[in-house]
Amino acid sequence: MKQLVTTAIVLGRTDFGEADRILTLLTPEYGKLRVVAKGVRRVKSKLAGGIELFSVSHITFIKGRGDMGTLSSTRLIKHYGVIVQDIERTMTGYELIKQLNKLTEDEPEAGYFELLQQSFEALNEPIVPLPLIRTWFTAQLVRLGGHTPNLHTDSNGQKLDATMQYDFDTEKQTFVPHPDGGRFTANHIKFLRLIFAGNTPNVLAQVQGIGALLTACSPLIEIRGQFN
Repeated sequence: MKQLVTTAIVLGRTDFGEADRILTLLTPEYGKLRVVAKGVRRVKSKLAGGIELFSVSHITFIKGRGDMGTLSSTRLIKHYGVIVQDIERTMTGYELIKQLNKLTEDEPEAGYFELLQQSFEALNEPIVPLPLIRTWFTAQLVRLGGHTPNLHTDSNGQKLDATMQYDFDTEKQTFVPHPDGGRFTANHIKFLRLIFAGNTPNVLAQVQGIGALLTACSPLIEIRGQFN
């Protein structure tokens, strides 16, 4: 049978039989894959090194007649070892993997693979704040799901004005001018544009006043996440 080669990230692992393991993998070319790694739990298994959590690997697999394939070989590309040295970063990593696995269908676009890989890159950098990573991750899920908020015109159809302050209408999903002082200023809107443009957390962490911007903008992003 034809062997296929791709890049993969492990989303889930389940022990099967005496030494096998069933894996759920995320790939850029084939979406989600479910494969059996035969004998992988044996000490000398050649497959084990390439299917660690918080890693990116090259894999070779054979598609099955049903929805289960067979893993033939693995080669580790990168293991994000710093993540597992910190319990909070490890738990955040598990949370992001679980959320993405739950929200995506069997054939998600390649952007979801890139999202998870970039999440690992951010979690692997201790200087990148966890609240930023979580908020950024939700924003990217919103963007990939086609629910990016209108960051260019207000509720009246007018171009957003840098001198104005705005509130956000959660029903209409748009900014509303508030001459007497709304919650969102030009700086908030600029930050939202940066985060929804796909800039990585490593880049966003360098934005001046990131803590205050996150505090103000995170609730809006979480609301958008409910529509994903």
